Amino acid sequence: MSSKRSSQYHQVEIPPPQPFLKSLKNTLNDILFADDPFRRIRNESKTSKKIELGLRHVFPILEWARGYNLEYLKSDVISGITIASLAIPQGISYAQLANLPPILGLYSSLVPPLVYAVMGSSRDLAVGTVAVASLLTAAMLGKEVNAVKNPKLYLHLAFTATFFAGLMQTCLGLLRLGFVVEILSHAAIVGFMGGAATVVCLQQLKGLLGLHHFTHSTDIVSVLRSIFSQSHMWRWESGVLGCCFLIFLLTTKYISKKKPKLFWISAMSPLVSVILGTLFLYFLHAHFHDIQIIGELKKGINPPSITHLVFTSPYVMLALKIGMITGVIALAEGIAVGRSFAMYKNYNIDGNKEMIAFGMMNILGSFSSCYLTTGPFSRSAVNYNAGCKTALSNVVMAVAVAVTLLFLTPLFFYTPLVVLSSIIITAMLGLVDYEAAIHLWRLDKFDFFVCLSAYLGVVFGTIEIGLILSVGISVMRLVLFVGRPKIYVMGNIQNTEIFRNIEHYPQAITLSSLLILHIDGPIYFANSSYLRDRIGRWIDEEEDKLRSSGEISLQYIVIDMSAVGNIDTSGISMLEELNKIMGRRELKLVIANPGAEVMKKLSKSNFIESIGKERIYLTVAEAVAACDFMLHTAKPDSPIPESNNV
Repeated sequence: MSSKRSSQYHQVEIPPPQPFLKSLKNTLNDILFADDPFRRIRNESKTSKKIELGLRHVFPILEWARGYNLEYLKSDVISGITIASLAIPQGISYAQLANLPPILGLYSSLVPPLVYAVMGSSRDLAVGTVAVASLLTAAMLGKEVNAVKNPKLYLHLAFTATFFAGLMQTCLGLLRLGFVVEILSHAAIVGFMGGAATVVCLQQLKGLLGLHHFTHSTDIVSVLRSIFSQSHMWRWESGVLGCCFLIFLLTTKYISKKKPKLFWISAMSPLVSVILGTLFLYFLHAHFHDIQIIGELKKGINPPSITHLVFTSPYVMLALKIGMITGVIALAEGIAVGRSFAMYKNYNIDGNKEMIAFGMMNILGSFSSCYLTTGPFSRSAVNYNAGCKTALSNVVMAVAVAVTLLFLTPLFFYTPLVVLSSIIITAMLGLVDYEAAIHLWRLDKFDFFVCLSAYLGVVFGTIEIGLILSVGISVMRLVLFVGRPKIYVMGNIQNTEIFRNIEHYPQAITLSSLLILHIDGPIYFANSSYLRDRIGRWIDEEEDKLRSSGEISLQYIVIDMSAVGNIDTSGISMLEELNKIMGRRELKLVIANPGAEVMKKLSKSNFIESIGKERIYLTVAEAVAACDFMLHTAKPDSPIPESNNV
């Protein structure tokens, strides 16, 4: 790099001061309204137009209904009927998994989809119950209340937990706190969902083997012990029938995966299984009386349940805990599914609006005998493949479920439970995403460790342990990122003014007597001590290297702060301490490329005056040029050339 002195360097300006309230408002806007959702409303001059835009923002149905046509209706009706054929058997199956009356699975596919059609922003999401939330409800609620001995209290607490889940989801959406849900990393979700799916599949062995008594624990050891300790109770009739339907369901799923145009085969297969299984037992029940059946399902649409919510001690805290945990899991799954399908069709969904929609459908659902619902992937995938155009497909599905509730529920009397177990296993196998785990291993070993820990925590511990591990390791990684930011030595790419990490670019040239360090993250109380020690270590290593090679001793330390977005008082104290330490060692600290927020705080803390404004430069290249000039033309203790008006 040329050692010619530039006659003048670009100035590093201090941002103009802003009133505190204005600065606070801008900060809150950046945090809570990153996507500026009210831009169209704010820019509109007419009050009536503002009201119209506001209503369309709150109720997306008013947005897509304006351009609705007959072609859209045809597509949505086909999609709605298709997902209803999947929703009916899945709903009954997942209610059984939650240890709730099977009819609740149908109730939960009636009211929530209608609410989502009005308030949801996704065109492809199909609303309904999910296996993981059902398993969580059974595992957490079953520990405190026995579903067999006290079914009424168990049912009422399930409604109350759904209410609290909806309330939390609505509050997160209204307060624009969607980032809270994102505390679960992608790796943690893959592991947790895979573990939960494995546990669900193992628990379905109870239905496949025709067992009447089964462990309430969810870990693999307890489940296998419960299965093999009752080997004398296994029913070969249930096992054979279950395996037949399982093979049928997996075959149809394989066909649909290989030929996406035949998606309807996989979508219809659960309902076909229910019909075939019901007919089989209807005509041959006398010969296969050991096979368990659903029994009577109550006719009629959802009865009100608002008076059944439990807000009294000691159960209210239990319902709140279950609602919070299941609500977060449901949000994470529903929003992720909605965004993935929105990406395919090139449109955006508002995460905060989705939270409000999920929250309202669960609150209103808890008032109408529904338990927790979200946007399951399997149902949404069928909806997408069936060619849905808008959320009206959810309305069509709800109408189909209502017709079933009013007229068809007696037909499910002889439906074998083993068919429901086969349906659940088939759905759950898709959640064990081993391909994603392999991808994590290749891409990021730590992410794979997070995924594996969450999986093993669920499978060998409990759902709660898996969830705690998922959140705990994700938070730990976040703390490590903030508390241990990368710091590396930079060198010059020859014949340019570009400086890069010398480990990334081995050909980059370092200058003797000059050490350039890049801090790759904000400087906070959590990492200030680490950065001070790490910079000190770099300096010691560089001095030892120069001493052993007989070169000129180290004189300048250039800190590149281009990636330091912010700094707090602990960080400033660290810089002041570092400057004093370097002064005692006859070294000079030089700052390069500080951002606006950093400059504002350095100015207010008087750090600029203490270090000297001649030691702050706009770019690393200018800082190096100034230091290099002094090394070649001036005495070491002379001031380096001043940058213009800091």
